[in-house]
Amino acid sequence: MFEWWQNLSTLARWFYGAAAFFSVFFLWQFISSLIGLGGSEEIDVDADADMDMDMDADAGDLEAGSAGDAVETVAAFKMLSIRSILAFFTMFFWAGALYLSHRVEPTRAIGYGIAWGAGGFLAVALVVNLMRRMAETGSAKLASCLGRQGTVYLNIPADGEGEVRVTVGNAVTYVKARSAGGSRLAPGTPIRVLRTLGPNTIEVEPIDEDQSGKGQAK
Repeated sequence: MFEWWQNLSTLARWFYGAAAFFSVFFLWQFISSLIGLGGSEEIDVDADADMDMDMDADAGDLEAGSAGDAVETVAAFKMLSIRSILAFFTMFFWAGALYLSHRVEPTRAIGYGIAWGAGGFLAVALVVNLMRRMAETGSAKLASCLGRQGTVYLNIPADGEGEVRVTVGNAVTYVKARSAGGSRLAPGTPIRVLRTLGPNTIEVEPIDEDQSGKGQAK
């Protein structure tokens, strides 16, 4: 291994080092997306999106759904940019390093690396776009429960998130939920769905026992 490294040119060593560097960041982004840490990117863009919308209109004139869509669009664009750029540099440096280690002249190796990087960029952009469309499809399906009644399944804490049992489409489903006004709702509380807050979360309000009739999921 040491002898192999010593036989590499300085440019090839530099390419391998850069490839390892970008690979770490690319894997971190990928793993964080799988376990839900990628949401921090959306937090970063919330303030910017809100400022832009405030310059165009008063907050009272904007519908909550429109504001949410704008923030999600900015967040999705940022997510696409970060992951695609990381994919480009990861593929570029790995391809360049491998070609250089096989004694391909530097100009051609860099050209091949750019081609591989562009392929990685497009592949990640396609995957992120596909995931975005799947999320939008999920939101549309979730919207079918608007106005329907159900019950709290897992405690919804004050200003927190719990879970409710409600009919989505034609099936009774357990959905993440927040209460309107941030009030606490105990398990078993009858609720009505007010709106969607994302691809897998809804906002609900408590209703009186005598109001929870045929619309309540059983």
